[in-house]
Amino acid sequence: MTGRQLPAHIAAALAGNTADSAGRPWAGRDLSGPDNPLHAFDDDDGAADARLAAAVAGLLETSDRPGRGERAVFAALTTARVFIPIVAQLNAEGDAASGLRADKEADMALVTLTAPDGRKALPVFSSSRALERWHPDARPVAAYAARAALAAAAEQAELLVLDPGADVTFVLRRPAVWALARQTGWTPSYEDQELAALVEGAARVQEDVLSVRLRPGGGVLTRAADGSIASGGGPGPELRMDLQLRAGLTPQGVRDVVSSFRTRLLALTEFVDRVDSLDIKLTR
Repeated sequence: MTGRQLPAHIAAALAGNTADSAGRPWAGRDLSGPDNPLHAFDDDDGAADARLAAAVAGLLETSDRPGRGERAVFAALTTARVFIPIVAQLNAEGDAASGLRADKEADMALVTLTAPDGRKALPVFSSSRALERWHPDARPVAAYAARAALAAAAEQAELLVLDPGADVTFVLRRPAVWALARQTGWTPSYEDQELAALVEGAARVQEDVLSVRLRPGGGVLTRAADGSIASGGGPGPELRMDLQLRAGLTPQGVRDVVSSFRTRLLALTEFVDRVDSLDIKLTR
């Protein structure tokens, strides 16, 4: 489920950006002194936010209740400062006609990753030390996690990866990234009762579908560096859908029903906005 357009609220936040969140224009403002919003992290010692560190540590204790662990990390991120890695890219421009070569210039660029499914991901770090261990040459830029989510949207990255290379790495998937950017609440799809009702409603108009059940997919669990199981966005789908179909269908009939039901769900904007990845299983 890729190639989604940005929600209107995120696109609006990225476009223009001529005023602050209170609507005050940036033009003509004096940003010097202690009231400068850029100085929000002047006294930051680079350590991990205590609430976020506790939530990440709790992922090892909630592998049997992944929703609890994921919700705790998301809640901590709504107020946490994180570090976004920036690296310098050297550019050398020359004039072929004159044979002259310009001085090298360095552009600063966000570091992005490629997830196993091919999607772009933005790495963020809970502490400057964690970033330095991962990429010694990267410059840590402090930002609230909600701002990092907006940066991910600007880079067309659907995932936020918290502390890659650390003992425990957490992956925030697209619906949660967009909720963080919007600064609204988020519920994992496999615990979303409104989503379950939406899916059941779609199943009722599909005569060959007898029942449907949503539960966590294989991708909600991951492994820590020591091999132990943790909740928090591993490889694979986040949502599993168990379908029970009418008995007596031919193999081709089964394929047609599943394809038709999947198409019906993907036509529902609310479903696509709430579900990052889906695995459909047939049950007796």
